[in-house]
Amino acid sequence: MLRLNEIKLPLNHEEPELAQAILARLKISAEQMLGFTVYKRSYDARKKSNISLIYSIDVETTDDAGILARRADDKHLMPAPDMAYKFVAHGVNAEGKQPRPVVIGMGPCGLFAGLILAQMGLKPIILERGKTVRERTKDTFGFWRKRVLNPESNVQFGEGGAGTFSDGKLYSQISDPKHYGRKVLTEFVKSGAPEEIIYVSKPHIGTFRLVKMVENMREEIVALGGEIRFEQRVTDFDIREENGVRQMRGLHLASGEYIETNHVVLAIGHSSRDTFQTLYDRGVYVEAKPFSIGFRVEHPQSLIDQCRFGPNAGHPILGAADYKLVHHASNGRAVYSFCMCPGGTVVAAASEPGRVVTNGMSQYSRAERNANSAIVVSISPEVDYPGHPLAGIELQRRLEEKAYVLGGSNYNAPGQLMGDFVAGRASSDVGAVQPSFKPGITWTDLATILPEYAVVALREAFPAFDKQVKGYFKHDAVLTGLETRTSSPIRIKRNNDDLQSLNTRGLFPAGEGAGYAGGILSAGVDGIKVAEAVALSMQAADKA
Repeated sequence: MLRLNEIKLPLNHEEPELAQAILARLKISAEQMLGFTVYKRSYDARKKSNISLIYSIDVETTDDAGILARRADDKHLMPAPDMAYKFVAHGVNAEGKQPRPVVIGMGPCGLFAGLILAQMGLKPIILERGKTVRERTKDTFGFWRKRVLNPESNVQFGEGGAGTFSDGKLYSQISDPKHYGRKVLTEFVKSGAPEEIIYVSKPHIGTFRLVKMVENMREEIVALGGEIRFEQRVTDFDIREENGVRQMRGLHLASGEYIETNHVVLAIGHSSRDTFQTLYDRGVYVEAKPFSIGFRVEHPQSLIDQCRFGPNAGHPILGAADYKLVHHASNGRAVYSFCMCPGGTVVAAASEPGRVVTNGMSQYSRAERNANSAIVVSISPEVDYPGHPLAGIELQRRLEEKAYVLGGSNYNAPGQLMGDFVAGRASSDVGAVQPSFKPGITWTDLATILPEYAVVALREAFPAFDKQVKGYFKHDAVLTGLETRTSSPIRIKRNNDDLQSLNTRGLFPAGEGAGYAGGILSAGVDGIKVAEAVALSMQAADKA
């Protein structure tokens, strides 16, 4: 197979034109091309009136080697890489001499760690503190409608993880030389995702599709001998000092059960604050890491579409437009867009009583009237929460408590119009942009709950963003507070070679909660990497 990159065609090209373009680039006849598949499709929208589609194609011909030799000057032509996933181990622990591996958490990272372990025959036990994905969906929608929060079943906790109630973005900027991301996408398609996620440049799924996909993946894990236990919260870690080495030996659950295990995948997500505390108390190496704080910002989706696509706004291939913004403020702070959700809604994402947190969500159609994105300010432990490794968690809690009180102490979110925020005055009513947040918005002055440095940077950034997206600095664009869980405030450091905790053998920190991923795709990829590390560790123990 050959990989042919940078084939440009008009947005509205006819289907046969792609095959014709391949033949022309390779300078071969139709008889010499045995077939082709689209590896990647993106678009170039720099000229809004003349948007182009850009293809990367895998082509099979009757003379691959000859074409490569003749077209050696074409830097966009190369042998297609082998992207098939290859398991690192088979037949490990076949006689059951070792305790089964345990995965804590069933978000994207834990889900893929469990799936890969099951596919290698290791029969993992997966512990999820929340409920099944359909039950947690009922609890989450109940919170949005009735203001009743279940701390163990919400946007953050439950089968599928926080990514279930999101835009379902499946793209990442991580380095992926082993094509683990392809394995993630392939498994998603096998579980019910649309096949286009394999090749479009910015694939997404949406919440409702994710629900069924997660259920299908769960069924495969169980069919392969895995065991999944819901509403099972880990309360303590049995870590023993053996010959001068700290070794994982088991887990204590809230139910009173003890599970013996020497291999624990820690895929707990970025909001398991009680577990972070327990790990710290047990001496597991934890350090503070940077994260970001800010608001969710809503504009009419039509404004973003028109700005990005001009006369091609609404084209079905382009879909709802997104944006990516960065501004370096004069006070040294970086302000940037995060988790942009085209045609979506702002959702209540609290997991602790008496606190307000926001997130963004879209369905696959991205058909809601507003675009929303987090606009956040970078903060760091060295400057903003020095001292204790868990100080970032306490900062998050303080800000979320302020947002709860300012919203009316009833899980309403505090909101403000963008023009009022920049001008330094409180808002009293909605403008043309209708906020989507449920249960509701309390109009106020958001500057009273963020640190001064963040307020200064955000007030400078909003007008600056108007130069990148014309119309972005819109007086009645809606700001909803607060966005505090952009990423984990800690990192549970691990060794680079075997992916085990720096000071605790048998503990494999993974995914967003451990500070090694950011989003569904990268979390799934990290789950695969850690599952492989567990398998190799167990294989070594088998041979010892």
